[in-house]
Amino acid sequence: MKMSKNETAALVLRVLMGGWFVYAGGIKIFASGLDQFAADLGNYRMMSDEIAIAAGYFVPWFEVVAGICFMLGILKKGAWLAMFGLVVAFTVSVGSAWWRGLDISCGCLGGTEKISYWGKAAEFALYFASLAYIAWVECLKFRVSEGCSKLATE
Repeated sequence: MKMSKNETAALVLRVLMGGWFVYAGGIKIFASGLDQFAADLGNYRMMSDEIAIAAGYFVPWFEVVAGICFMLGILKKGAWLAMFGLVVAFTVSVGSAWWRGLDISCGCLGGTEKISYWGKAAEFALYFASLAYIAWVECLKFRVSEGCSKLATE
């Protein structure tokens, strides 16, 4: 089956974004460690220490699984929703820290460098644009294959 240019572009975006999330989650799990990520989450001062620890151990694994599913097209809608949820959570967290003027490490790739807020804003904009494009392509594909014109008249 031949893919359209839009479908090819959406596939490339899915693989790149999914791969990036697998990489980022893997860094937290296997390189910097889950304890470090839990401490980084605590620095945002948005949750109790107990919740930060639980999230610090859960989120990286969720990133890896969601990224793999997103890349491979497994459970497409659920993977897209998981990626969207992660991006929203990251955007809210970083935005809150920016708003409050916190000078903290992002924790995104396990390093200790301080957040570049404008850089993160550009990164998140790219994530949201990619997710919107992928959703648009999938919707177009659904409309063509399932006959949405018939559904619209009912």
